[in-house]
Amino acid sequence: MIRFENTSVRFKKDGREFTAVDSVSLQIKKGEFFGIVGASGAGKSTLVRTVNLLTRPTSGSVYIDGTDVTSYQGRELSQLRLKIGMIFQHFNLIKNATVAENVAFALEASDTPKDRIAPRVLELLDVVGLASKAKSYPSDLSGGQKQRVAIARALANNPEILLCDEATSALDPDNTKEVIQTLKDIKNKYPVTVLFITHQMEVAKSLFDRIAVMDRGRVVEVGSGYEIFAHPKSEPARNLITKSLGSVLPKQSIEHEDNLYLVTFKEEFAYDPVIADASRLFLNTRLSIIAGNIEYIQDKPLGRLLVSLRGNDINEREEVLRFLKVKAYVHEFTKEFSNV
Repeated sequence: MIRFENTSVRFKKDGREFTAVDSVSLQIKKGEFFGIVGASGAGKSTLVRTVNLLTRPTSGSVYIDGTDVTSYQGRELSQLRLKIGMIFQHFNLIKNATVAENVAFALEASDTPKDRIAPRVLELLDVVGLASKAKSYPSDLSGGQKQRVAIARALANNPEILLCDEATSALDPDNTKEVIQTLKDIKNKYPVTVLFITHQMEVAKSLFDRIAVMDRGRVVEVGSGYEIFAHPKSEPARNLITKSLGSVLPKQSIEHEDNLYLVTFKEEFAYDPVIADASRLFLNTRLSIIAGNIEYIQDKPLGRLLVSLRGNDINEREEVLRFLKVKAYVHEFTKEFSNV
């Protein structure tokens, strides 16, 4: 459905050239809920804006349904953009227009016959659970409700592709859950391909079929949501996942701990007493559990523990790590992420 082929975007700033997207090749399947994650400045937004040519590639190509669209201009470009809905971080609603008028704006802009606009607006507001707010103004809505209006507007012209640029970043946790559920419901009802950018790993965990991790303009890893969270292979992916865990840990709980490791259990071993077994086998090393949980990603169990290894026997500590790696993925935990 969407294919990036050696896509690069370079900008000039203060007389110097800056590469925002660096030779990205990536394919998103039709109907997929695909996430692009990465730290700020990784190039996520710039890459996604090449799909509807809000940003044109400096080199390389972007294919939609097998057609290279990078040279589109005028009417061809307008027709392309009608097939692509976009949701932004800050809603971009018209303040002095009602909820219904905000959604209607997208239909009017595409020359939808007037007699079809009102029924379509009500249908869209019903889809996002806001039919009762049709006559309200944006100032009367919560952040989550505003974003749901933006989603309804993005769906107005039955797009084949929905681009979401940090669509939950400006929301509190409750509103984020509200928007995530709305997007899940839409995905189940509409045959739309969703390309979603976020740095929020909790959002990535909840939504995506597959994930691409970007770092410094490059795609460094691609995999299913479960694979990325269970066994991140690239350093940027490991850092993002460690950071997401560290951000919910009280600093005091780990500041005096050394030799911290993030232990992620392989699917078939998610419920096994691996830590208890290790404690019985290795008597000179104490394993302390600092935090942990079992959750489901794509309906598969994912068990994760943050543990510290204490003891003066360095050789045995290495044996403990080897033992754990039979049934789990083990990565060193960097304390600095707990302060983020």
